[in-house]
Amino acid sequence: MSYANANGVKLYVEETGAGYPIIFVHEFAADHREWETQVRYFSRNYRCITYAARGYLPSDIPEDDAAYDHTHFADDIAAVIRHAGVPRAHVVGLSQGAYATLMFGLRHPQMASALVAAGCGSGAVQNQREEFLKQCELNAQKFVQVGSAVMAKEMGISPTRVQLLIKDPRGWQEFSDHLGQHSAKGSALTMKNYQGKRPSLYDFTQQFAALTVPTLIMVGDEDDPCIETSVFLKRTIPTAGLFIQPRTGHAINLEEPAAFNREVQEFFSTVERGRWERRDPRAAVSIPLQR
Repeated sequence: MSYANANGVKLYVEETGAGYPIIFVHEFAADHREWETQVRYFSRNYRCITYAARGYLPSDIPEDDAAYDHTHFADDIAAVIRHAGVPRAHVVGLSQGAYATLMFGLRHPQMASALVAAGCGSGAVQNQREEFLKQCELNAQKFVQVGSAVMAKEMGISPTRVQLLIKDPRGWQEFSDHLGQHSAKGSALTMKNYQGKRPSLYDFTQQFAALTVPTLIMVGDEDDPCIETSVFLKRTIPTAGLFIQPRTGHAINLEEPAAFNREVQEFFSTVERGRWERRDPRAAVSIPLQR
């Protein structure tokens, strides 16, 4: 374990295995520990690097709202890669970690050899944004008022989380316990500023259309807030593939670790063989953009 310096913010980092580096970027309700099943699988052949995002212990919890701008979370991935002493890495992100992964791909494409964005898109669609932003503000206030332990019980049985409880009660309990241990202040600041103020992914349509980094979009078919945006990303990023896991909610890596690991491994293998190519223009059909 060590700490990466991200422009003065210390990020807690763990490493396992040897080989080509993979950086795992966690979601809002998780932390670096929720990648354990992936680390145990991929560390047999890769150097697996997990870290706790800013606002998540044992990383620093900055007090300033501005420290939680979405650009910082993308640049933190670059800081972790520099800390690892490597020029490039594969990057795997879930939910808010997937948003950061995509922004990292736009801001630091020379440092990205492959991108995996899973469960990405909550609040991105235009007709969902107003309600999503209101909910972020409400949740930020509730973290301060009632604490992380209470919020963990509420968030753990949301419509896109209950699938994990149904499939894997012990796994769900571990996830819930970890969420309950998060800093309420860090969670509130992250929810208020990163989640509640980040631009819609649709605002980056032109930039995504120019992205050349190999990209895999992953989503569960019961993760309703993310399905439409996942399809948008597939249609917009010329190097993107889309994997949809049946009967699965938001935390796809926890719900279906075997399927998640298999698809990501196949993606990395194809990229490393130089066979993950841009979509052939002849395969594209012009479809009006839905926002």
